[in-house]
Amino acid sequence: MGDNVTGADAGQVTVIRGADLTGAGRGDLLLRDGLVTEVGSVRAPKGAAVVDADGLVALPGLVDLHTHLREPGREDAETVRSGSAAAAAGGFTAVLAMANTSPVTDTAEAAERVLDLGRAAGLVDVQPVGAVTKGLAGEELAELGLMARSRAAVRVFSDDGRCVHDARLMRRALEYVKAFDGVVSQHAQDPRLADGQACCHEGELSGRLGLPGWPGVAEETIVARDVMLARHTGSRVHVAHVSTAGSVEVVRWAKAQGISVTAEVTPHHLMLTTDLLTDYDPVFKVNPPLRPQEDVDALRAALADGTVDAVATDHAPHARHDKEHAFAEAAFGMLGLEQALSVVATVMVQPGLMTWADVAAAMSTRPARIAGLTGQGRPLEPGEPANLVLVDPAATATVDRADSRSLSRNNPWHGRELTGQVRATYLRGTQTHEHGQTQQGESA
Repeated sequence: MGDNVTGADAGQVTVIRGADLTGAGRGDLLLRDGLVTEVGSVRAPKGAAVVDADGLVALPGLVDLHTHLREPGREDAETVRSGSAAAAAGGFTAVLAMANTSPVTDTAEAAERVLDLGRAAGLVDVQPVGAVTKGLAGEELAELGLMARSRAAVRVFSDDGRCVHDARLMRRALEYVKAFDGVVSQHAQDPRLADGQACCHEGELSGRLGLPGWPGVAEETIVARDVMLARHTGSRVHVAHVSTAGSVEVVRWAKAQGISVTAEVTPHHLMLTTDLLTDYDPVFKVNPPLRPQEDVDALRAALADGTVDAVATDHAPHARHDKEHAFAEAAFGMLGLEQALSVVATVMVQPGLMTWADVAAAMSTRPARIAGLTGQGRPLEPGEPANLVLVDPAATATVDRADSRSLSRNNPWHGRELTGQVRATYLRGTQTHEHGQTQQGESA
């Protein structure tokens, strides 16, 4: 079924035949001039590429709120092009590139450079995230307004990897971005409760392994502070990579009060637990750390009921010389783009916690809305941009890190069997990925 998907050149008219449209029933899609132009029972125009999508689910192209593309500065770990290829293979049509590059994306010029690199790759829309503070130093606000007014039209700001721990500075950032409907995405980690050495969920296991503890309260106190600052300023705050049941409860309370807070969860925090650290495998070193099963269960429930708005990968590629160390010295982070949808299918769709329509909301519609990407996360309807992914919901595959489009190999899913495989991805009607290969990009 999905293996019958064939490529389409730029400008090619494409008919997708017999897909389950966002889990709502079978139908055809006609893609022409970058748009979905017909839905239902479609007669293929002469010369059109026809895709047999029987048994596949068609979803709006996925949007990742949290991607590390490493360029500029660490092209040994990832480039915008290689990260874009990984994103397309995972069903994404847009990614937000985090600001912790070298140099940091804290100026309009730096943001425009990332935007241009993404357009040159042409496989996904790459939207720069601007730093909240200059150099991620947490001392002085970056050029928020200039980045917002630049060609990159930055709307999401984050010091991800570091917490904006100064409450006064966080308040000023929230007040500033409110003027252009921006949002501050917070890496919630109180440095006095979990410093840069903290790398294992604080508890019996961290003590037994002799690893510095990272208590959940170090996240929860920052989340609680920031939702109150959001209420005070009337601005928007987004909680990156929520990892604890306590943070979920804070976000749930804040939403009930009408506070403008949104939150994301990563695929790895939806599946993996802190027990994996017993072998000191550095691939499982991530920030925030993997948590116990009770936190994983709370995160799944929160995603299912909408308390957590989005799934975001926190795709964090690392070169081997940074990751392959003793656990305490290894770099934080793991790959996420290529298997994100399969993880969600495995832990959320297969057990009946979410439908495919719910997946579209959590991985496309809501992320696009949070980021202000008006051309992404749109329904598969006539007149809408032809950004979509075809998924085989029944296919299973064992992950092999050697098959990754990323330049890095720190893949936590290596050797695991996952359900739900991406068969093809389309960006404005041009196929950017098909099962078995990634298409060559071109300027958007």
